[in-house]
Order: sequence, then C-alpha cells, then structure tokens
Amino acid sequence: MSLLPAYKDSAAEWQAAQQIHTLYSSLAREFGLDASTSEVLESASEAPTDETLESARQWLSRMDDRIEVHQLRQYLQNTFLSNQEGVQVLLEHFLRKADQRPSDRDKIDFLLVQHFFNCAPSLLKEGSVEQKLVAQTLKPVLGDVDANLPSWLQALDNHIQTALNCSSLNELFNSGALEAARKLKTSSEHNYFEPAAMVAFTRFNFMMRRIFFRLLHQDINVILDGLRELEQHGVQVLDCRRAEFSAEEPILRLRMICQSWKVMFQAEYSFGQPLKLLTELRAVVDAALAQNTNNPSAEKSAAREEAVKDGAKEVAKEVTHDKDAHNKKSRRARAAAAAAASSAHHKREKDIEPSGKSEGPRHDSSKRR
Repeated sequence: MSLLPAYKDSAAEWQAAQQIHTLYSSLAREFGLDASTSEVLESASEAPTDETLESARQWLSRMDDRIEVHQLRQYLQNTFLSNQEGVQVLLEHFLRKADQRPSDRDKIDFLLVQHFFNCAPSLLKEGSVEQKLVAQTLKPVLGDVDANLPSWLQALDNHIQTALNCSSLNELFNSGALEAARKLKTSSEHNYFEPAAMVAFTRFNFMMRRIFFRLLHQDINVILDGLRELEQHGVQVLDCRRAEFSAEEPILRLRMICQSWKVMFQAEYSFGQPLKLLTELRAVVDAALAQNTNNPSAEKSAAREEAVKDGAKEVAKEVTHDKDAHNKKSRRARAAAAAAASSAHHKREKDIEPSGKSEGPRHDSSKRR
C-alpha cells in the first residue's frame, strides 16, 4: 500500500521521473555502477505515452534496487543536488511505492531527516526539537500526523538522553543508544511506515546528528589542544600504532591531519573506520597527557574533560520536554563540514592530510540507522 497517493497526472509523474533519472545517472557514474541511462527519460518529451511511462517506471525500479542507501546518502550530502526540491521528489518517489522493503525503509529514513534538515526553521537547528514541530515540518510529504509520540517508541527519548550525556564520540558509540534505536527500527517492520512513527524516527535521527557533530568537533578540538600541550613539554612524536599511524608519528603531521578532518567529515553518526581512527587518536593523546599526573598538562586535561561534561549537561537541559526548553540557547557547535571523510585515508597515510569524497562511515551505513 502506497504511503502517498498517485501522481495527479502522467505529466507530473514524468517530470519527477526525469529529475530522479538525472540524479540516479550521475550517482551511477560516481560509484561506477553497471547501469545504463534510460533513453526514454533522457528525451525532452512532456507528454509521455503509456509505453514510455512504463519503461521509465521499470528503469527507476531497477535503479532503486541497485543503489544502496550509503551511496545515496554520500552522494546527496556531497553534491549540489542535495537541495530541498530534489530530496523531496526522491522522498515522495519512495513513499509512493506500493510495497516498501527494508532497503526502501532505510532510504526513506535518511531522506526524511535530510528533508527535515532542509526545511526546518532555523529555530529548530538552534534549540529544542519537539515531536509536534517535526510533524508540522513534514506535513507537506506526510500529511496531518498525530504529534504524540507512539507508546512503543517512548524509548527513543531515553536513547536521546543517553547520547546527550556522552562527552566523546567513543562514549557515544559505546553507550548502546545508537544500536538500541537501530534494533527498535528494524523490529518495527511495517509499523515504521506509520506517519507518527516516521516523525518520531526523524526527530531521533536529527537529534542524534546534532549530538554526533557536536562530539566530533569537540573530540578534534580536544586532540588539537592535547597536541599543543605535549609540544610545550618537548614531545615531538607519539606512538600512534593503535590509531593505525606509525610508532613515531610527528605531532606536526597529526595536527595537520586533525585540521583536515575538521572540514572533511560530513558523515552522519556511524562508527566507520575514519571515526575509529579519530577516537583511537584521542585515546593516544589522552594517555600521553596522563603519563605525568603531576604535570600542569595533566591538570589542564582533567579540567578540559570536566568542561566537556559540563557542556554536554547544558545541551541535555535544552532538549528536555519542559515548556521552557525552547527559550534556552544551545552550546553545541553546528557542524559545517564541506565534504566527506574518506575510507581511503589509510591508502594515503604518507600524505600530509587524508583525502577522498567517499568515507568509511557512509559505507558502513547500510548497517545503521
């Protein structure tokens, strides 16, 4: 059963199919997929026949099956095609499918939060995000939705609170909040496609994305501060083998890598290989600072950690469901990365900074969210 009614006429369906064809064809070239373009959709016809329209539907269906959610996510987040109209057209395409499968669910899950991010008022990006506000923002694609959180999804609020209490990416990944939410979504099966449930998961995903980026940039800043302190104490190299670098990694190179990571990560929350390197590198730096507990550097590190935890507590207060939550200001840094971190980073370790349009977190994404 379709979640949206059929297109109002064949011309509207044809126009949407042509837009998706442009996106899919470009994505296929980007990932080297063995997929040909559709000759009928490349035509400029505005009055398709029943035959050409059916041919277009079959091509789109084949591409829906061939394209993985992590490829769609990476491509949309790294190209100019990630605009409000393009995301909405693709989202409506999946919502109109007669029978949604798990792969369709994962794509809808991503497209909903991306659409919400594109359309949400700036207030939502700075303060608390309530179920009612998410429902209102998604009304053009989901229609009128009951703003009450379904009882079987009450645990999502607990998972958000758990994540808000985390003071590092490693703590977030080990908290169990992400995995528990994934299991809840997977076990929901077709209940996921209830409008109220899609609103709830969109809110959860949006909140987790904000928490993820706050902790990501926070971790990088902690590493950079730690490297600076170590240099002040005469340390020039670190044993970074646990982070898959060398046994004598120059601090100068580590700093340059962190600076490049700061602008290159454009991932959603997932524990892919590049993020594993980041969390391990933070552990290396923290361990080096802690070697001399009597040194001022160790005291500074401890003080910084306390400040991080205090910051997390402040953000947690902002997103509770109290009536005055909307009036509080977020202390979270808004992630503004320009491109994706690359899973090919390991192949380029000898270069000064990691590079690449594709990155580990997204390629792991078929197992998450």
